[in-house]
Amino acid sequence: MIEIVRYLDTLLETSTIPDYPNAINGLQLANGGAIRKIAACVDFSTRTISHAIEEKANLLLVHHGMFWGGLRPITGPAYERLRMLLENDIAVYASHLPLDRHPIFGNNVLLSRQLGLGASGEFAQYKGIAIGVSGNADIATNELLERARRFAQTHGGDVVTTVIPEGRRTLRWAICTGGGASADTLQEAAETGVDTLIVGEGPHWTAVEAAELDIIIIYAGHYATETLGVGALAQHLAEKFNLEWTMIHAPTGL
Repeated sequence: MIEIVRYLDTLLETSTIPDYPNAINGLQLANGGAIRKIAACVDFSTRTISHAIEEKANLLLVHHGMFWGGLRPITGPAYERLRMLLENDIAVYASHLPLDRHPIFGNNVLLSRQLGLGASGEFAQYKGIAIGVSGNADIATNELLERARRFAQTHGGDVVTTVIPEGRRTLRWAICTGGGASADTLQEAAETGVDTLIVGEGPHWTAVEAAELDIIIIYAGHYATETLGVGALAQHLAEKFNLEWTMIHAPTGL
């Protein structure tokens, strides 16, 4: 396990990428030693732990980790999750923004490829680093919407969008997966000439503000847009370290 953790920490630049306090990127829970099978999932939950046990996996690779909800007593569901992990000797490794931004295994670059877009620039600055990607295109925005819809529906979600005028084309786009619609990303989109912003989700007001800025937002689902990175990373680890792996799907509906 130590070798895998060191490799992940180096690959993802875990110690140098800033993140939200509760992300706690890296190894969150150790196990007794050797890893035999990896289970990848978006969210740490009782549901995903149960599936990992069924799959006989003993490394849970997650995007949203054990402490996402903040400090809380280890009682009730929190106790049950910890008990299940310890009794089944399952380690937990979490990667949030380091995985979002990775140039090979990142959620953003992988989503751009899924949508048939060629990323040529950065987007979504956070504490001096770029989390998302951007690029140029010449595509009917409704066609891009349909691509996003097909993607979302095969990854546990669906899309909603701001109003798309008839005949509108996307010439400059940006992607920030997960909760990517915010005051910061809308301002950055406006300043950099982005006309179409593809995100996971965002507050209602962002749809109102986007219309004022003449920006179309495609909300493709928080869960769906963040399934790609953990799966790609788990597959890479399995190939490198000669391990089995599985993807655990537990859609949230968001």
